[in-house]
Amino acid sequence: MENTSIYIHIPFCKHRCAYCDFNTYASQEDSIPAYVNALINEIEFVGRQLANLPTFDVPTVFFGGGTPSLLSAPQFDSVLKALRSAFTFTADAEISIEANPGTISPKKLNAIRKSGINRISFGVQSANTEELLMLERIHDFFTVIEAVSTARKAGFDNLNLDLIYGLPQQKLSTWQTTLQRIVDLHPEHISAYALTLEHGTPFGRWASKGLLPLPDPDLAAEMYEYTEEFLESNGYVHYEISNWGMDDGRQTIDRTPSAVHSQPSHACKHNLQYWRSLPYLAFGAGAHGYANGYRYSNALRIKTYIERITNYDLRFTNYNFPLTPATVNSHKQTPADDISDYMINNLRLTNAGVTESDFRLRFGRALLDVYPKEIEELIRNGLLEKISGGVRLTKRGRLLGNQVFMRFV
Repeated sequence: MENTSIYIHIPFCKHRCAYCDFNTYASQEDSIPAYVNALINEIEFVGRQLANLPTFDVPTVFFGGGTPSLLSAPQFDSVLKALRSAFTFTADAEISIEANPGTISPKKLNAIRKSGINRISFGVQSANTEELLMLERIHDFFTVIEAVSTARKAGFDNLNLDLIYGLPQQKLSTWQTTLQRIVDLHPEHISAYALTLEHGTPFGRWASKGLLPLPDPDLAAEMYEYTEEFLESNGYVHYEISNWGMDDGRQTIDRTPSAVHSQPSHACKHNLQYWRSLPYLAFGAGAHGYANGYRYSNALRIKTYIERITNYDLRFTNYNFPLTPATVNSHKQTPADDISDYMINNLRLTNAGVTESDFRLRFGRALLDVYPKEIEELIRNGLLEKISGGVRLTKRGRLLGNQVFMRFV
C-alpha cells in the first residue's frame, strides 16, 4: 500500500472570523477533552482495521482547523501517542499544526516541539491593523512577530505564514507592505490565498446586501502577479498556485510513484500528498479523507462526531478501511474519478505540473490519449504549456486556474 498521510481536524475557535467557511465552532472549548478522547478512539478503530491489510508508512501528519493550538500540549501528546501506536511513521515525518499567533506561549511551544511536532503554520493573514480588524482576527502583527520569535526559540525551523489578499478596499501598497514584513521574518514557507466571499459566511451575506464592497478582481490579479515577482526575488520558489517555499539545497521531497520531482526543500510535504492525489486518512469532525479507493467525510458537528465514534456497535455494521462510525459520506472512486482528480490536483503544481511518465504509471494510459482535445485547446488558449514529458499551467493559467480545472471535471 502507498505511503498514507494523516489529517486531523480540530474544529474549535475562540472566535469564528466573518470570512471563514471551514467547519469551525466558537465557544465550545469545554468539549475539547471529550473530543480528544473521540479522536483517539477513531484512530484506534482505523488502526485495528489494518490487521489484515498491506502495511504502509505515514510521511506526514497535519492538525488543521479551526485553531488546533487551542489544544493543550498533553492533549497533542496523547493524540500523537495514539497515532504512533496505530501506524508506522517515516523517519523524517513532517508533523504540522495550524496555529493562531494569539493562542501560543513559550511553554506550550516547547512542549509540543518535544512531542514531535516539527512544523507550524501561523494564520497571519495581514500585517495591516485595519485589515486584521476587518477580518476579525484576534491578533495584531506585533503578536505575529512575538509568535515567530517564540517558535524559533522552541526549536522550530520550519514555519509557514498564511496570508490573504484581494480584500475589500485593500490597496496594492498595503499588500506590498504585508509581503515585505512577512519576508523580514524569514519564514521557510509562505501561503497566499485570494479572498473568496463564500455563501453562508457573514462576508458573503454582507456583500450580497451591498454592505461590503466586492473585492476588485483586476486588483487581486495584480497583487498575485506582484507576489510571484516579489517572493521569487527574495529566494522563495513558487511551486504551487498559492504556495512558496525556501530551498536550502537539500534533496527534493516531492516523491510520486514514478519520480522525484524538483520542489523546494521547504515545500509542504503534507499538501504535496494532496496535490499528487496520494492517499490520506482523515480524523475528526468534518474531516475529509482519500484512501483505499474511497473519498469520504465525517460528521460535521462536534457533538454528533463524539456520539458516533463513542457509541457504535460493530455487531450491526461492517466498516471497510478507512471508514469509521463517524463517516457520513463515502464514495468508491471509479478510474474516471481518479483521473479527473489527478489532473485537477497535479496541475496546481506550477513547476512539475502533470508528467506523462507518472500519469501512465498511475493509470496505464497516455495523457494525450485521455485528454487530447482538452489539452490542445488549453495550450491554444495560452493556459497550459508543454514541458519536458508533460504539461503545466502558464502564468496566465495560474490566474484562471478554475477555468482550466473545469475542463477535466
